[in-house]
Order: sequence, then C-alpha cells, then structure tokens
Amino acid sequence: MDVKNNILETIGDTPLVKLNKVTRDLACTVLAKVESFNPGHSIKDRMGLKMVEVAIAENRIKPGGTFIECTSGNTGMGIALAAAVKGYKCIFTTSDKQSKEKIDILKAMGAEVIVCPTNVEPTDPRSYYSIAEKLSKEIPNSCWLNQYDNLANRKAHYESTGPEIWRQTEGKITHLVVGVGTGGTISGTGKYLKEQNPNVKIWGIDTYGSVFKKYKETGVFDEKEIYPYITEGIGEDILPKNVDFDVIDYFEKVSDKDGAVFTRRLAVEEGLMMGYSAGSAIAGLLQLKDQLKPDDVVVIILHDHGSRYVGKVYNDDWMRERGFLDGELKIKDLIRMKDTSEFLSLNTETTVKEALKIMKERDISQMPVERNGEIVGAITESSVLNYLLESPMKNSDEIVEKIMGNSFPWVDSEMECKTLNRYISKEVPAVLSKDAKGDVAIITQYDIIQAI
Repeated sequence: MDVKNNILETIGDTPLVKLNKVTRDLACTVLAKVESFNPGHSIKDRMGLKMVEVAIAENRIKPGGTFIECTSGNTGMGIALAAAVKGYKCIFTTSDKQSKEKIDILKAMGAEVIVCPTNVEPTDPRSYYSIAEKLSKEIPNSCWLNQYDNLANRKAHYESTGPEIWRQTEGKITHLVVGVGTGGTISGTGKYLKEQNPNVKIWGIDTYGSVFKKYKETGVFDEKEIYPYITEGIGEDILPKNVDFDVIDYFEKVSDKDGAVFTRRLAVEEGLMMGYSAGSAIAGLLQLKDQLKPDDVVVIILHDHGSRYVGKVYNDDWMRERGFLDGELKIKDLIRMKDTSEFLSLNTETTVKEALKIMKERDISQMPVERNGEIVGAITESSVLNYLLESPMKNSDEIVEKIMGNSFPWVDSEMECKTLNRYISKEVPAVLSKDAKGDVAIITQYDIIQAI
C-alpha cells in the first residue's frame, strides 16, 4: 500500500506551477513553487520539522518537553505538527499584527499562544523575541528554537527546497524570487542553486519599514529604516543569522498596498489563494521586469495559503479601510460602513421647533421629509435656523412642509462613490439610496468623509 507513516512524511515535494495572467507583462517564464501543499499549508513546515529534529538529536530537549518559539504563525504551525507527532508541547509568542486566523490555528493544534505588541524594539522585554527567550529560561525541559538564528532553518531549504527546484526545472532556473523574513528559505535554497550554477540570480523581496535592502547595499544597519508596516511574513527590524547576504544578489522593496493587491490578483487571475507575502513577491518581480529576458526561467516561492488572511487581505472592508481598493468604493459600501442603519425622517406636519430639537438631539445636519410614507422633500440645519431667526416666536410653530426644499436625489446602491460629485454640493448635502434589504438609507457628506 502507498501509505505515509505520519503526516510529517508529506512535507516537501510541492508542485511548480506556471503563472500565466498575473505575469502577462513579462516575456520570460515564471514558475510558482506553491508551498501551501505542505500539510501545515506553508513552507515553514520544512524548517519547523528540521529545527525540532536537530534539537532532539542534540539533546537540547528531553521527551515530553516544551518547544518555545516566536513566530508570525506559519513557523509555529510547522513546529506544532512535528511536536504533535513526536510527543512534545508548544508555547508560541506572536505579534499583535498577525491575523486572527493564524493565532486560532495554532491554538487548534494544542499550542499556547502569547500575543505581544508589534511596535516595540526587539530588545524590549515586551517583544515577542524577548518573551520567548524569557520563557525558555523559566520553564524546565524547554527549548527555544529561535528560527531567526537557528541555522537548521536554512539547512532545511538547502536539503529540500533547493534540490526540488533544480530537479523540477531540469537545471534551467535563472532567477529565484523569495520574500525574506528569517532568511532561511532564500539563503538555504539560494546556496544550493548557486552551487549548481553560480549564474542563478537570487532576488529577495523586502518591505518598507524593514532594514534588509539598505543593509545589503550599504552595510549599514539604519534604524531610521525601521517603522511599522502591515505586510506579514517578510521584512525585519533585526539581522537574523539565517540571512546570508552573500547569497542574495539584490533586494527589492514592495509597499503594503501592492503586496495586498497582487495577493488578491493571484487568487482571481491564477486560482492561487495565497498569503500576503506571495503578492509582495509577485509585485516585486514585476517591478524588476526590465532586468528579465525572454529566455529566463524565474521561480517564485509562494510561502503560505490565503485561508490565514481571510479577515485581512481577502476582506473588502479591511482593504478599503487602508486605502487598498482604489475606485471600488460603492454606495452600498457606504451604507454598510455607517455607524447606524437607522433611517430618520420628519413628517410634513412636524413643527419647525420640534424638527430643530430632533436634529440637535441626534446631531443631524439634514433630514428627509415624508408625507404618507413617501419622501417628498428635505430640510437642512441651516434652513431651519435661518427661518427661526427671522421670527423665533412665530416661525417655531410652523410645519416643516412650509420650509422644506426638494427631496435629496436618489442613487443606485451599485454606483461608485466617485460619481457622487455629480449629486452632492453645497446646496445638496446628501443623497438617498436603498440597502440590500430594500430599506431606505441616507448618505451624507459626513458618511463620505468617514469612509475616505
């Protein structure tokens, strides 16, 4: 029978898939190493298993002990798989910028997860590096694997990822493109490939807010390069020992937005629902297209599966809140994003005094006016005030029908918000539409500003 003895034997031998649409502007051949086929759905399964096996072989941990690691999620999953099969416990520290899905998955594997702040120095006692190291010193029979400086990390890729790519491309690979975080994947894989052919170019994808690119080009660790970024899985504010800068020929930085946009494009255009760093790698490759020739064979590593990012990159609201969905904001989105779905209107018989009271209490600057359930007009805070100031005693008891203006214009909920400039003006401060249930909703200038 063709049977694996345990799940760990399914790690590796992931497919190489030709990209066709998202790379259509490139004349060369682009092949994606799809690492989500690993049992833990990421390339980190390779080094997670290797680090565990090396630690056990070196007697750094006894049977039944606890593996401790600082992880953005994927390495933790690789370690958790190995620990589950081999009979060890796990404690993981992670940063608060990681997706909820990653944290929940680690917990589902039986691990304890400690969430630490992102925006602190690596040496800060609150950082996820420091907490992991501290726990390893306090907990008996524990082992901090430290994927950043543990050279078993890059050894895993030297022994598996590199040989696989060389075999799968029949030695025709000319460029390797990899997002760089701990540095194990690019350094181990790149070292093997360069040993087979020194002319293979190794390109690392970095992110803005990370130190890698400038350090490679100048040899200077510039703390001014470090600032918070949204991209997950690549970039660092430290120099891990696993990053072999001699192996890496060049670093290209990619913005948070471009990484997110191309991650979604991979899913829509290629059917590859991958993680955030995959989009960054594609964007970085396209930024370097002028350096590629028609006969080049580029292998790009897609690190992990998109299921861990459904609440972020694959969520329209998350993308829109960060300005990553240009020109796609629609009226229905504004309705969904409003603080309240309650629709407030006045009756034509409501007095001006009562109307002003309602507007003041609800902090509303404009309101539709109805007669027998039909919207027939509208009033604004300024029109009510001006009318009352003319004769406060007399006009306060008049009905709003006397001072209402034309009804706010109706717009289709599928209309893009950029076309609202045709409707909204100083004289017309709002529009009306209907939500998915058919209920009336008002969109004001304030709603638009909040969404933007």
